[in-house]
Amino acid sequence: MQLKLTSVLSNMFVFVIGLNALTASVVSVKEKNALLELFSETKGVQWTTTWDLNASVSTWKGVELKNGHVVGLNLFNNNLTGSLPESIGELKSLTYLNLAFNNITGVLPKDIVKLQELRVLKLEMNRLKGALPNGIGKLENLEELSMFNNFLSGSIPNSLGAIKTLKVLNLSSNNLKGIIPNSIGNLKELEVLGLFENSLEGDIPQEMGNLGKLKELTLANNQLGGEIPVEFGQLASLKILQIQNNRFDSFTGLKQMNTDQFLVFDTDDKTLSPYNEFDLEKVRTRMADTKFEDVDDNE
Repeated sequence: MQLKLTSVLSNMFVFVIGLNALTASVVSVKEKNALLELFSETKGVQWTTTWDLNASVSTWKGVELKNGHVVGLNLFNNNLTGSLPESIGELKSLTYLNLAFNNITGVLPKDIVKLQELRVLKLEMNRLKGALPNGIGKLENLEELSMFNNFLSGSIPNSLGAIKTLKVLNLSSNNLKGIIPNSIGNLKELEVLGLFENSLEGDIPQEMGNLGKLKELTLANNQLGGEIPVEFGQLASLKILQIQNNRFDSFTGLKQMNTDQFLVFDTDDKTLSPYNEFDLEKVRTRMADTKFEDVDDNE
């Protein structure tokens, strides 16, 4: 009797394990269709590593599933071309989306703001154009937003200041215009802020002095003016500061800072900088090196 009971329990255990494995590989029709549309719109048959559409979604490159939902999508440097479909907003459980270093064109889908579980959104080194969605502040769990080296235009949305969890914000090398919104000062967890090589104008907001955890600030190659805020003296964690090639009237605010804290300190006032003149090519190389930090997490 005991032997038979043990056998039954063993079979039940195998059944449960098999059921869990099956459940883990199953995804809702809406989410699978969203993946299939992404595949179609970005010419999936030409990807460097393509998907076998007849196989389980769990076997598709870069797709991470949990409890029947897509929680991660990493197609970094995989020769995606074409545009992103609006249906990407159906992947509501996504916490990680990395489509960087591809050839994605078109505008950002407006429904991308529905991905409210996202912690990481990496779209750098593509050919995206158009404005950032005004509702981007709805991504309130986001810790990293990286979209450098695209063709984004328009202004920086004020709603970005609502993403209190943000640690990395890199919008460098785009066509952004207008002012830096005061709401940036609400991002108390921010460690990296890259706005290099845009067409931003106006004063640097004094609220930027609230960013006590900021380690890297690159504002070079814009049309910023006015004075450097004296509140910059509060940025005690800052190690990299690049603000050259702008139109500042005064650098007095920089005198509130301890230049000994810096690894890189580039301004147009060479009386303040112990470092060499700004080297555009070096900065671009440093930004492009992000490619090697992103090496396929799912392999």
